[in-house]
Amino acid sequence: MAGRSFEDFTVGDVFEHALGRTITQADNIWFTLLTLNTNPLHFDEEYAKGTEFGRPLVNSCLTLSLVTGLSVSDVSQNALANLGWDEVRLPSPVFEGDTIRARSTVIETRESRSRKNVGVVRVRTTGYNQRNETVIEFTRAMLVFKRAAT
Repeated sequence: MAGRSFEDFTVGDVFEHALGRTITQADNIWFTLLTLNTNPLHFDEEYAKGTEFGRPLVNSCLTLSLVTGLSVSDVSQNALANLGWDEVRLPSPVFEGDTIRARSTVIETRESRSRKNVGVVRVRTTGYNQRNETVIEFTRAMLVFKRAAT
């Protein structure tokens, strides 16, 4: 299988994820409506004009999903499961038209206590926009298959 196995991760590894993604108005509206988020700040341009932002904000759950997705090829292509997202912070807003990129740093690796074919990898991921402003930070833990299991 493509991607890294558990044994390929070392604490301190930094991955600058190759792909970036420009968020469109359609992305924001579809994601917001698909997830039943009724806050008009995400899909009503006239409403958003009256806020301090002056335009629609990208749904923060879309930002989390996108940045997680940008990291998959480097950190979780061979994951059995995500164990959780922690310490999610959104220091700067994301707007339609922003291009988001990401980097992840490995902060923990350990053997799984319950499964011999996987190990636990924990990363700190940062998403940033075209102005290099941090728009999201979080830690994520996942079960990653060992080489013999792939």
